[in-house]
Amino acid sequence: MAGSLRALRAGNPGATLGLMGVCFAYGFFHAVGPGHGKVLIGGYGLGARVAMTRLAMIALVSSLAQAVTAVVLVYASVFLLGWGSKQLVGAAEDYFAPASYGAILLVGAWLILRGARKLWRARATTEHTHSHAHDHQHDHHHHHDHTHHSDVCEDCGHHHGPTVEEAANVSSLRDLLVLVGAIAMRPCTGAIFLLILTWRMGIVTAGIMGTFAMALGTASVTIAVALAAVGLRESTLQGLTSAPLLRVAVPVLELAAGSIVVIVASQLLRAAL
Repeated sequence: MAGSLRALRAGNPGATLGLMGVCFAYGFFHAVGPGHGKVLIGGYGLGARVAMTRLAMIALVSSLAQAVTAVVLVYASVFLLGWGSKQLVGAAEDYFAPASYGAILLVGAWLILRGARKLWRARATTEHTHSHAHDHQHDHHHHHDHTHHSDVCEDCGHHHGPTVEEAANVSSLRDLLVLVGAIAMRPCTGAIFLLILTWRMGIVTAGIMGTFAMALGTASVTIAVALAAVGLRESTLQGLTSAPLLRVAVPVLELAAGSIVVIVASQLLRAAL
């Protein structure tokens, strides 16, 4: 990377493209190792029913938002506080990293809580179904005077509450903001060094472009993790043909995914403190 920066400053042709390639590779190989983004995206993909394309989009947006965090942190600190690389890296490691790991731990705890609630409801539904089937054998006389309710008010013809689709959209947006925020909160240390170095060399634009190239390299790995997690979840659930078993398997999978996220995030948080 240092050679690419020197070539870029010297005005060598193709130096910009070379720097972007090096930064992309750095982001890719950095993401292959242990990282909080993969744990959160993978755990969420295993625990929650989400489309592959949506989770892949969340992974991409999270990586790009992480780059934005690095750019804002570096230039705000440089111009407003006069910080150097030592202070910036210290802030990222001492404050932003623990905050990010703590947020990821909370997401894992939320997955566990949601899975436990679903498991409780599944158990109650199974018991109710068994009881209803037993009672039905002794009483075959039923009245079928049902009142069909509509989401539309009969008097004014308007909705007075959110539809199922609207509620799902709100939930998806909330999940998007939580996941992106938890990942983006902790900027990449390599991106911080790159931005500081390019600022000192007077090639600020190249530093910002390189930071986003790193983010795309990271995103390529987290997107692969997202696709693998969703694929594993769907293939596991499709192998279950029994409805009662499926009702139990879904929350159990969410509990397991949440537990993995909590365990890994706890270890990362402990190491950061």
